[in-house]
Amino acid sequence: MGIVAGLDSSSDSTRIVVCDADTGAVLRQGHAPHPLEPKATDVDPQAWLLSLGEAATGGLLEGVQAIGVSAQPNGLVPLDRQGALVRPALVGNDKRAQVAAADLVEGLGGRQAWAEAVGLVPQAGMPVAKLRWLARTEPEHAQRIAMVLQPHDWLVWQLLGRPARRTTDRGAASATGYWSARTGAYRPDLVDLALGHQAVLPEVLAPAEAAGTTPEGLLISAGTGETMAAALGLGLGTGDAVVSLGASGSVMAVHHEALTDPDGMITSYADGAGTHLPVVHTSNAVRALRGTAELLGVESLDELSALALESTPGASGLVLLPYLEGERTPRLPHTAGTLSGLRRESMKPEHLARAAFEGMLCGIADAMEVLRSRGVEVRRVFLLGAAAGLPAVQAVAPGVFGAQVVVPQPAEYAALGAARQAAWALGVSQGTLSPAVPPVWQGAAAQVFEPGEELAVGQAVRQQYVATRNQIHPGAFSA
Repeated sequence: MGIVAGLDSSSDSTRIVVCDADTGAVLRQGHAPHPLEPKATDVDPQAWLLSLGEAATGGLLEGVQAIGVSAQPNGLVPLDRQGALVRPALVGNDKRAQVAAADLVEGLGGRQAWAEAVGLVPQAGMPVAKLRWLARTEPEHAQRIAMVLQPHDWLVWQLLGRPARRTTDRGAASATGYWSARTGAYRPDLVDLALGHQAVLPEVLAPAEAAGTTPEGLLISAGTGETMAAALGLGLGTGDAVVSLGASGSVMAVHHEALTDPDGMITSYADGAGTHLPVVHTSNAVRALRGTAELLGVESLDELSALALESTPGASGLVLLPYLEGERTPRLPHTAGTLSGLRRESMKPEHLARAAFEGMLCGIADAMEVLRSRGVEVRRVFLLGAAAGLPAVQAVAPGVFGAQVVVPQPAEYAALGAARQAAWALGVSQGTLSPAVPPVWQGAAAQVFEPGEELAVGQAVRQQYVATRNQIHPGAFSA
């Protein structure tokens, strides 16, 4: 069918992969950092274009017939009536809108009202909260805003030569706070609530629909957010979940419908393939491991992992509730972590190390159970993040999760997903692919771990954790 490219404009750089459209085999790759100050929250979007141009040098895109774009989530590009930038873009790691997000929650009548309206509760990083922050702190800029785009929308618009038509996709739209994955429609009243007036919103394209064609004949697909592109790149399907292990954690799964959660624990995203990606976040994941390593005087997580494997499942009765930064799941924002089960025989470094790994993964399992309790099937779990490679994580996770665990080899999955979407749109335009099913590409190279005979042991560890959590925080998960 030809050659396609996927580009991922993340928070710090642009990554491009060029792939065979039929198989997904990577033919060429490019990378360039964004010319930005570290941790910048106000960004000139031109930096993204400069980075893109540098990443594509050396004939990288020669022979490419279609391009897909993914980009950092939760950014906001505010434009005036002429399409000019009102002020620098606000990017996703900006936490200044925390108070604005809380104001929005109260303004609509609480968490349940937001969950029912758009499938999520506003957080500081979301575009809807950024609009409220601008309205409150920069009213002169807010009054000039006539259109709002996200980074992937803006990049697609630029690649197409800034046409009158501006587009997005359902995946990126579902993260804004003013588009509902359940209804497939915008809520302009929520833009008004946040900004104080209406603004033009980009047209939401179907997953296999093209955003347009450049004057040179290069097809540009709809594009999507980074999370949704990574799901496409991993080849996720029904029964698959992704656990991301950063300082905080998240569980994301493929589901056939949008979920409305009155407690607001589930964030209901759409994906880039026509289905849905409900997500549950935890406030604590690898930070619990790092804190334990510091407490024990262990220099690295690799050493902590080796120490943990000197212990046995259940950590000699030690249970760590890893709520070091409060917790989102369950909703205990002002609590602290707890170490339970101390006895003379359990007061050994290896047992505390084991309890840290078991506590972190049981906290993730709590988030997974929120999805399972709503009918989401989880048979296979993809583990992402540097901690996914730790032997202690790989030993504990299958039994605690009660599922096969897959640890993919490092790759540019968001860029690969964008390329797969480009191949899909190209195939549909040529009449060789159905708009209902993305192209089947080769799966990610990965290690696979089965629960096997350790399933019963892992579930006993999980039950020990749940009993301790219920004793210390009774009713934490009761609605």
